[in-house]
Amino acid sequence: MLFRDSATAVATRHLEGSLARHLEERFVHVHGYKPGPSESLSWERSIPALTDVLLDAGLGEIEVLLEYGLPLTSRRADVVLAGVRPGTQEPSYVVVELKQWSEAHPDEDNDPLLCRVDAYSRPALNPIEQVRGYCDYLVAFNGALARRPEQISGVAYLHNARECDVAGLDKVELNERGRMFTADRRGEFLTYLKSKLAPASGALAADELLRATARPSKQLMAVAAQEVRERGQFVLLDEQRLAYEMVLKAVQRAHASDHKEVVVVTGGPGTGKSVIALSLLGELYRRGIPALHATGSQSFTKTMRKVAGARKREVQHLFKYFNSFISAHRNSLDVLVCDEAHRMRETSANRYTSAARRTGKRQVEELIDAARVPVFLLDQHQVVRPGEMGTIEEIQAAAAAKGLRHRQVQLDSQFRCGGSDAYLRWVVRLLALEDGGPVDWAADGRMQLALVESPSELEEFLLERRSHGYGARMSAGYCWKWSDAKPGEPLPTDVQIGDWQRPWNLKGERSVMGAPPSALWATDPAGFSQVGCVYTAQGFEYDWSGVIMGPDLVWRYDKWVVDRAASKDPVFKSSTPDEIVDRLIRNTYKVLLTRGMVGTVIYSTDPETRDKLRALLRTAPSAAEVALQQAPVQASRGD
Repeated sequence: MLFRDSATAVATRHLEGSLARHLEERFVHVHGYKPGPSESLSWERSIPALTDVLLDAGLGEIEVLLEYGLPLTSRRADVVLAGVRPGTQEPSYVVVELKQWSEAHPDEDNDPLLCRVDAYSRPALNPIEQVRGYCDYLVAFNGALARRPEQISGVAYLHNARECDVAGLDKVELNERGRMFTADRRGEFLTYLKSKLAPASGALAADELLRATARPSKQLMAVAAQEVRERGQFVLLDEQRLAYEMVLKAVQRAHASDHKEVVVVTGGPGTGKSVIALSLLGELYRRGIPALHATGSQSFTKTMRKVAGARKREVQHLFKYFNSFISAHRNSLDVLVCDEAHRMRETSANRYTSAARRTGKRQVEELIDAARVPVFLLDQHQVVRPGEMGTIEEIQAAAAAKGLRHRQVQLDSQFRCGGSDAYLRWVVRLLALEDGGPVDWAADGRMQLALVESPSELEEFLLERRSHGYGARMSAGYCWKWSDAKPGEPLPTDVQIGDWQRPWNLKGERSVMGAPPSALWATDPAGFSQVGCVYTAQGFEYDWSGVIMGPDLVWRYDKWVVDRAASKDPVFKSSTPDEIVDRLIRNTYKVLLTRGMVGTVIYSTDPETRDKLRALLRTAPSAAEVALQQAPVQASRGD
């Protein structure tokens, strides 16, 4: 949240000319970069339009929360109004989505869920659906509203538009969490606000909302079965909902006009790509539309089969691998959802592929050919193996070569790492995956970050977190040999750092000595006792992530140095160029450092690297202080 005060005080600040400047200064402090021109313009024009209505309605004492951050995500609601309900004096909240649009119309096919605005090059989500999503999300993740969901309402206010200028947008469902008012319905908007908020102080109601416990995001694995079969476990926001609706529209068009269309959804760790994938699969599955989910990750696919197909065996068959479609007939599916598409390979053929099945086609072509609407969800910074080549450019080029239309959606909000944009930027800058070099960590209240001086301290810290109900895992760079576990014998303790030694997670598909199979390391509580690698951690999340940085990536003088000789990863052949190894090792640590939902604790085996990290984290609390700050959770999440 950037600012909180009464409606009267907000209006006064605007009249004094200090409101927009103050919001910009707060934005830079919180997010680390300047707001865009459209955002600044909204603060100058849209907020005064709303406060004028509030003052005319006699609601000058209610609390106005500007740029309210939704819990555990980087997404922000424009305004949340906090007050008391007339008659009952119970807390009452109104989420307001402000739009400067002067004109908007339903997207093609007259679908009101998506709309066209002249200033945008692609469809936008209907603001009624947008604000409804914010309300639903707050009910799901804010403890106060979860107990009393009737206390929240949502409205879109298009203060520059007349009703005739946005005709058709109100054809979506209208309810307490989603409705719309325009400039020529200003009087109705006043009446609406007075029905939700009494002319009394909203300070206590705002306090209650802000103090409420933020319940962590429902982990993907724990709810996959309900999501695939029952829907409603996830709330899709903004670009997530836009991507979801875009795919469903593409399916409708493909049916109506017998054509193909490619959809590409891009986003960093935790932006909800897999949530979108499961939401789509569940909806298509219930509609009886032939669709499959595919990845290049053995761990992710096997876990999806186990969890989502626990009670319905046929659900397991919805989850395939990219190389499953080498012999698929053209358009045999309506939809193929390609999750983690950055893990696509040049070809599906390997040394075991028979000559009869070797088509010579590239894997991206096979996946496009297999469905009328192939959907690719990817993050190019998560390529961690030589030969992985899923990029936007590759997919677009393949679609263009076939004369196919393609659409792209970029996911900006993220739901892992406490919803902290600042943490994700810190990781990317730390690893020099973006220009500018490492920067000091500035805590933003969303993500916890700590440095420890030994692997035993790291493990003890995570054990303490688990004792309070949090899920946790240890992972490391691939810098130690990896021996095969033998049935009936203790797991080989390959990861050795001084006197501390622990086993890697299992390689195989069977449990050994109580350790879960490789595919379940991230989700089975028994996985804590082993150290995971990037191939078992990628695609998963847990509350606390303990990351061991090995000697393959060390800080020397003023830059990172990759020592390929320190890597034991067998995928790096002598023929793999140094620059490829360098990029993939940095990407590996980006993946490992972005698995945590609540916090990350780091240990480096290299003293000079620890010195550098200590300098960057000098203002961060120690691991012991972080442990004291974290309140126990009521129930286990993942462990």
